[in-house]
Amino acid sequence: MWNMMCDVMPTITEDNIGGQRHQFSGEDVRINEFMDTVVEERNKLLDTLSKSQIRLDETEKQLAEVESERNALQRQIDATFPKVNFNFC
Repeated sequence: MWNMMCDVMPTITEDNIGGQRHQFSGEDVRINEFMDTVVEERNKLLDTLSKSQIRLDETEKQLAEVESERNALQRQIDATFPKVNFNFC
């Protein structure tokens, strides 16, 4: 059955309409240019976002290290120097 349909059905051309190529109108060209620009801008924004996320992750890791170091230093200070309470009343 499939072979019979292939023999009977004509070939469909996708790029020709009635033997003539479709010409884009000025508006079609502007729309295509606009879409290209939008896609380029989107790609730039996604790249910038990705780089910003990487920098944020690195900064958060550095912050955690600095906080840990600060806490260790504070514990050393607390252990070395006793707390002094001044009562002036």
